Amino acid sequence: MSPRLVLVLGDQLTPTVAALRAADRTRDVVVMAEVAAETDYVAHHPKKIAFLFASMRKFAARLQADGWRVAYTRLDDPENAGSIGAELLRRAEEFGASEVLATEPGEWRLIEALRDHPLTVHLLEDDRFLCTHAEFEAWAKGRKALRMEFFYREMRRKTGLLMDGDQPEGGQWNYDHDNRKGPPKGLSGPVPPRFEPDDVTEEVLTLVETRFDTHFGDLRPFWFATEPAQADKALDHFIAHALPKFGDYQDAMVTGQDFLFHSVLSVYINAGLLDPLEVCRRAEAAYRAGDAPLNAVEGFIRQIIGWREFVRGIYFHEGPDYAGRNALGHSRKLPPVYWGGETRMRCMKEAVGVTRREAYAHHIQRLMVTGNFALLAGIDPGEVHEWYLAIYADAYEWVEAPNTVGMSQFADGGVVGSKPYVSSGNYIDRMSDYCKTCDYGVKIKTGPDACPFNLLYWHFLIRHRDRFSQNPRMAQMYRTWDRMADDRRARVLADAGVLLERLEAGQPV
Repeated sequence: MSPRLVLVLGDQLTPTVAALRAADRTRDVVVMAEVAAETDYVAHHPKKIAFLFASMRKFAARLQADGWRVAYTRLDDPENAGSIGAELLRRAEEFGASEVLATEPGEWRLIEALRDHPLTVHLLEDDRFLCTHAEFEAWAKGRKALRMEFFYREMRRKTGLLMDGDQPEGGQWNYDHDNRKGPPKGLSGPVPPRFEPDDVTEEVLTLVETRFDTHFGDLRPFWFATEPAQADKALDHFIAHALPKFGDYQDAMVTGQDFLFHSVLSVYINAGLLDPLEVCRRAEAAYRAGDAPLNAVEGFIRQIIGWREFVRGIYFHEGPDYAGRNALGHSRKLPPVYWGGETRMRCMKEAVGVTRREAYAHHIQRLMVTGNFALLAGIDPGEVHEWYLAIYADAYEWVEAPNTVGMSQFADGGVVGSKPYVSSGNYIDRMSDYCKTCDYGVKIKTGPDACPFNLLYWHFLIRHRDRFSQNPRMAQMYRTWDRMADDRRARVLADAGVLLERLEAGQPV
């Protein structure tokens, strides 16, 4: 009986992933490959590439030690065919195979490539997620709007996490009202554990330094976990040292504090080194033991079984065209500031700076700084999407596109959110210390020293007034505008126009 090929992708590094469970280790051949088509379709951050390659190589070694026959292709292998599809054809010829077992990828691009492949590819649903495609479709059917909060409650019921019988622990489903504290002076958080690169990782780092030296982002120091035992230590560290204050300060931003109380576990969960349900159970156990408050644990669990599962459901529900949507018709080019260009804006400098250093920024830096600015400035959401997909180590299209195209840029027209996430500089001032050292004045509303968020906020609302003025969550904003004196409104729009002209000319802001 001829062998089958068992495809394992770089974000499927779980020994119980569907394709491996369906395979026969005495007969089949596991195929893993580092290929240019996956490193180059967007210019991925060097840390992201290094994390995946090192983790893949170690996973392949563990499979071999467990008795699997593994055909592993390194990026610098002279026989490397350059893409997943071509590697499958090469290995099929080598081993006399005609069938492939594959766990469904998290990007339509790869799903369609496998569906159209000359070999017979059996695509198996990725059941590492809590909600199946069928379950999400059943939940979504007949609903006028798909809102995460109601989906999240179903996931709580399904998993039993933080439940007291059939009621939520503490009597409330959501403790967000306790989780929006601005940072007090001197706030600092624990630094996530750092793992010294071993020989396998060092070999990868040398390769990445050579091949991807033009990609945006700092490769070294490299400290990510690249195997499950290390990722588990990172989880232990978060629960012991950061989870207790995660809830209070999850939206806070502090200069020089790249992580505060965030877990930085999404990179490991999304690649398969940590099981998301087990992560949640460990957090719940901390609450049950009295080691972390309910608002912190509920907020953390909601990000995983609520938001993470919800956006995956949206991505597959909406279909292959989702990432290309542009409901607001935005078309400006992504400004140089996103690639580390000169800026007077402290918040953008801080958010892009941590992105460059760590291939990471927390959700408020992504949503309310870099995302907010792009939305207000009318940047092409396709360019914003590609930027987020490229530069964050936890980004795969299934999770990144709904967060960017949907929540951040409102380019899906309201599928993910009921309103665009826009704000003036006041929000950033309340949730950070950035404005205290910014060249712009967050309290200044017009003129060359006015915070760009203040100017662009109103410009965005007015140019999209026909779409949003009847939105009940935005009506107060338009009433505030309408009460302004005519000359002030004219000045705000004129100054915003000057700012946008500078952006279009590629000048720093």
